[in-house]
Amino acid sequence: MSRARPGWLVALCALVVAVSAWLPWLRSSAAGGGRANAIGGVAGAMPVPPPGFGIGQLIFLLSATLLVAGAMAARGISARLASTAALANSVVIVVLAVWYYRLYVYPPVSAGYGLYVAGAVAAAAALLSVWTMLSAYRSGLP
Repeated sequence: MSRARPGWLVALCALVVAVSAWLPWLRSSAAGGGRANAIGGVAGAMPVPPPGFGIGQLIFLLSATLLVAGAMAARGISARLASTAALANSVVIVVLAVWYYRLYVYPPVSAGYGLYVAGAVAAAAALLSVWTMLSAYRSGLP
């Protein structure tokens, strides 16, 4: 019987965070309403974050590295290092999501469901990363 591979669950969480970057993260009711996503896309009248590379894009890039770290841990490729990197990445994503909320959610702008999905799934990835780390250290893989 094969042992559990929680790294694949971490990789799945990373994929969900990456996809949620295209969901509405910010909504506005001012001037007819609008919405914005983490990547920088805007629809309608929306007081947007400053142009250029921002927190949303960094969350997206870190979700890609979390995906790789989770897959590496699941396959047993430097499992200890990969699970530690997955934990660090997921915690940083959670902190960045909270920072995004604190910076950009103010009246008349409210948080959209994409921000909540990303934050919740990143928190789940952090918990799953702990399981992945414990599994990697217990199995004796390098």
